[in-house]
Amino acid sequence: MKCPKCHTENLADSAFCEECSAPLEAACPSCGTGNRPTAKFCRKCRASLAPSDRVKAESQTAARAPLSYTPKHLTDKILQSKSALEGERKQVTVLFADVKGSMELG
Repeated sequence: MKCPKCHTENLADSAFCEECSAPLEAACPSCGTGNRPTAKFCRKCRASLAPSDRVKAESQTAARAPLSYTPKHLTDKILQSKSALEGERKQVTVLFADVKGSMELG
């Protein structure tokens, strides 16, 4: 596989260029399959790999609600024990002290 940046020939299964370390594959935003950086569409799911579409897909992924990717059993468990997870607030006083010569005593 030829590097699109420095045009060095690399092994077919290489993910990065051996000469300049440029990525030889771009991950599909839909399915995660590796594709050539010059590819316009994913070789597995036919999703668009255009830079503008890639930015849109990444922002949509970041904006997804946690309920869309959290397993139902885990969501239910978190919601049921929500009060236990929140805890309680208390005002406390903490004293830090150093006694001279305490290391020798120990």
